[in-house]
Amino acid sequence: MTIRLHYAPGACSFVPHVGLELAGEAFEPVLVKLHKGEHQTPEYLAMNPDGQVPVLQVEGRTLTQIVAICDWIAARHPGLGLLPADPWARAQTLSLLAWINNTVHPTFAQVFLTKKFVDDPGAQALLRASATERYRAQLERIQGWVGCAQPFLNGEQPSFLDAYVLTVQRWGGYAGIDPATMPALRDYVARFAQHPAVAAVIARERFELNTYKPAAA
Repeated sequence: MTIRLHYAPGACSFVPHVGLELAGEAFEPVLVKLHKGEHQTPEYLAMNPDGQVPVLQVEGRTLTQIVAICDWIAARHPGLGLLPADPWARAQTLSLLAWINNTVHPTFAQVFLTKKFVDDPGAQALLRASATERYRAQLERIQGWVGCAQPFLNGEQPSFLDAYVLTVQRWGGYAGIDPATMPALRDYVARFAQHPAVAAVIARERFELNTYKPAAA
């Protein structure tokens, strides 16, 4: 079976990227250079009209949207715990994944891509400040989850949920949020990043875990 994952380094495509690696799946990782506009080419838009990563191609068929992609990978490898086997636990995990995807992720977009939402510089500053405050609160909510991790959020096995938590925690640095202000979340993400499969994806995507840069004095 030919499987291709179109990903961008450090983007939310990290989540299924980790899932495929944890599963030991044979797949072709296809780098999409967002800074060069490769997600806006006619060829890419033919796969995903929204011009987003991830895109999963399986035997010529195309699947978009991160939660759907993760669900397909988990169904293909039911014994790995990428999503829980118990129907209620699975639904709860999908609910958390969906919340990150439809609430936390868009909040970060308002911080990082403010100009896409408003044109006026003053309004941009207000939106960025408001979104940063909301993003911090969302990360604090996620930090509350990790205290129950045993050793991972879904139990003994790493899952998509851990990978998405790493992603949004890492983005916090770009929002000016010092990871040291949420040490439990920082330490959990650092531990998860040491898992061999996760470390392999980080090395392939070539990104630093800590993106925070203190403001110049």
